[in-house]
Amino acid sequence: MTALRNQQRTFRVRIMAAMAGGLVLAAIASQFIGAAPPPRSDLQGAPVLPGFAEVRAQASEIRVTLADETYTLFATPSGWRLSGTDGYPIRVDRLSELADGLETLTWDAPRTRDPGKMNAIGLGDPREGGNGALVEVIGPGGEVEASLVTGRKDEHIYVRRPGEMQAYRVTGSLPPLYSAEAWLDLDIIDINADAVSAVRLTDATGASLYLERAIGSSDRAFVPAPPYQEYQLVNRLVTTGPALALTRLQPLGVRPASTLRTRPVGTHITQTHDGLEVEVRPYQEAEGFYITLRAIEAGEGAHRGAAINERANGWAFQISQIDWMDFTPSVASIAQPPGSAGLDTD
Repeated sequence: MTALRNQQRTFRVRIMAAMAGGLVLAAIASQFIGAAPPPRSDLQGAPVLPGFAEVRAQASEIRVTLADETYTLFATPSGWRLSGTDGYPIRVDRLSELADGLETLTWDAPRTRDPGKMNAIGLGDPREGGNGALVEVIGPGGEVEASLVTGRKDEHIYVRRPGEMQAYRVTGSLPPLYSAEAWLDLDIIDINADAVSAVRLTDATGASLYLERAIGSSDRAFVPAPPYQEYQLVNRLVTTGPALALTRLQPLGVRPASTLRTRPVGTHITQTHDGLEVEVRPYQEAEGFYITLRAIEAGEGAHRGAAINERANGWAFQISQIDWMDFTPSVASIAQPPGSAGLDTD
């Protein structure tokens, strides 16, 4: 019996060894054979939008439909504009990126045909609440000349034709499409903090203050200047925000200045060492905080002043509440006249 059990044990060991060897051989074979090749399509390498160069040249509008909004870029004799802003200019670089991208996109490997998986790669139909972006290029007669649904997942761009369920990965690039405001050319002023020499403030009560500093001094070096030289700073730190407010300006949106319904809450005038002056008038509207800009052409700053006015005239720019506070401080919160309880502390 002992000999029989030993034979059975030996037989089991040999079987297990054979099975393990088979698994090793299978693993080695898989290294040489490789995984199944990715799916291919006859479209691979072909343009997504054939003949788009001609369509691009004749385009009058580009409409982008998202699940929560639709916006239109439209051509005018003076350039492209964004709908809903009464014709505010859009960024030329982003428009070129979009047009170049649509013209050079090529089909890559096909992906899913399952409607339930389209949102997973950013291709859900936005007209049905999906997460894709429907891009339609419209010709001079109002007809749609080219269209696609596009989306992103990780570093890849995916595309499908509207009304079709075959998704493809594509080769090329497109700008982000998921914010209408991102198209606005709101980079209207560029002043370095070191260039600011002074700021003149008038607050909501009508009180005024003039702060200045010497060339090369620190951001905390602004002090009351004539006729306010006897005023005492409440704290040196409180001058920096209002004095350099214009250098940090990042508008959130824009609307025609003619649509403002409130009166300005004081004024804020920034002066630079080279003679540029920019007057800001803040407005607290029901829809948010806005400012208007007017540059005074003076000295070496005249050229920049004209450029600022060309882009800012007639428009009101929406700003954040934090920026609003820097443009509209009360004079009493910065400095107080002689004999008051103000303190000048670091």
